[in-house]
Amino acid sequence: MAVKKGDMVRAVREKLENSLEAQASDSRFPSYLFDSKGEVVDIKGDYALVKFGKVPTPNIWLRLDQLEVFK
Repeated sequence: MAVKKGDMVRAVREKLENSLEAQASDSRFPSYLFDSKGEVVDIKGDYALVKFGKVPTPNIWLRLDQLEVFK
């Protein structure tokens, strides 16, 4: 299922931890990326801007293939 604007999503640990993005920054990802819902607020090309609202965190750009719809 394709991720679209407004969807509630979470990051897929296996796809994010071994990614180019992980190698380019701090690879210690916070647990809320994988355990809580985030809302897709924008999509540009292969990336989605995700807002995690339960905790005070900055929005984050993640590749669409690193996300799954939160059930």
